[in-house]
Order: sequence, then C-alpha cells, then structure tokens
Amino acid sequence: MWVLAALVCSVLVMIATARWAGWVHVGHDAPVAWSRALHFQDHSSGAVLVIDASTEQEIARFEGEQGFVRGSLRALVRERKRRDLGPEQPFILEGHADGRLSLRDPTTQTRIPLDSFGPSQLALFQPLRGTSVLTSSRSSGVTP
Repeated sequence: MWVLAALVCSVLVMIATARWAGWVHVGHDAPVAWSRALHFQDHSSGAVLVIDASTEQEIARFEGEQGFVRGSLRALVRERKRRDLGPEQPFILEGHADGRLSLRDPTTQTRIPLDSFGPSQLALFQPLRGTSVLTSSRSSGVTP
C-alpha cells in the first residue's frame, strides 16, 4: 500500500515539475490560416459583447448563461490579472489550417484550444470569424 502511495506521489511530483519547468509537450499546431482580434465586454443586461478590435464594432452578443464562453474568457482574464495586465490588448481568435480554433491572449501567450471542449462549444466561437453581427442565447443558439 505504501509503495503504491509513493508511486502516485512521485508521478504527481514529476508532472508538477514538468509543467512548472515548461517541459510539457503540447504537440504540433497546424499553421494559423486566419485570425481576428476581439475584445469581450460584459453588458449591463448580463450579455457578453464581442467587439472587433479593428473596427470597434459589436460583432456578436452572447446572452443567457453561455457558461463555456464565460469560462474561457474568465481563464484568460484571470491570467492577465495575475500578471497585473489590463484589458487594453484584444484577444486573438485563430483559425488553423486543419479547421481547429483557438483563443489566444497575446499579452500572456495563454492559448485555449476551443476544439478540445467538443463540437457544440466550438460552434459558439466558429461564427466569430465572419463579419455579420451575431446574437447567441441559451435557448436559440448562434444566429447570424
């Protein structure tokens, strides 16, 4: 029993050391085929507004719970706050040559591979590559 506990603890220490030292290999990314700089803002109605950074125009509005959108943004914002960085720089939505999407913070180099959370979560961000104004609500999904 003690041997098993020691083995588990050793593995956890090795994993923690590898992550802390930056030794974790994340695989090769396909090249970025397109990108879009976006700001995300909380609205007084509870919605999350998506603003195109180059035009400063609202391009989407996520209403309702949209837990995945909020959770993804919360993770990126938390890392900025931890480093005492503000919201001035936009986040970058990247479309890769193999069809995957990722949301990257250029100030911290934190990247969230959006396809890792399944097709329904990926579908929330997929329409943001276009230029029309979108509204998403919990009951209706994403509509152009």
